[in-house]
Amino acid sequence: MKPIETKEDIQLLVHTFYSKIRTDELLGPIFNSRISENQWPFHLKKLTSFWESNLFGVNNYKGSPTKKHLKVDKNLDYGIDMLHFGKWLQLWVETINELFVGDRADKAIYMARKMATGQYLTLWKHKPNHKK
Repeated sequence: MKPIETKEDIQLLVHTFYSKIRTDELLGPIFNSRISENQWPFHLKKLTSFWESNLFGVNNYKGSPTKKHLKVDKNLDYGIDMLHFGKWLQLWVETINELFVGDRADKAIYMARKMATGQYLTLWKHKPNHKK
């Protein structure tokens, strides 16, 4: 294992992680029903830019993950819950621990924990009262 040092390292992380997501019995159906096979390369490139921006401090990501998550949750009748975010985080940490070590790997785990918590709380606040 090695430290996260390059964009190629982040690509490896993102591609490996999302290959797990796509085959996961809880998360796979959600992702695969919203991202078509021909959209995955663009999605992975965008997610690589997201993590490159967060881990290396470069400003090359444009987008709003919160808006996307809110839309997906609404389309799923507000069915995304903490189990989904927990599974996402579990797979993220597992992937990092399989591939990388060091400060950036630790930072990626820390940031993902903060993001998962923040995204879940935002979704929870936007759920209709009967789903809270």
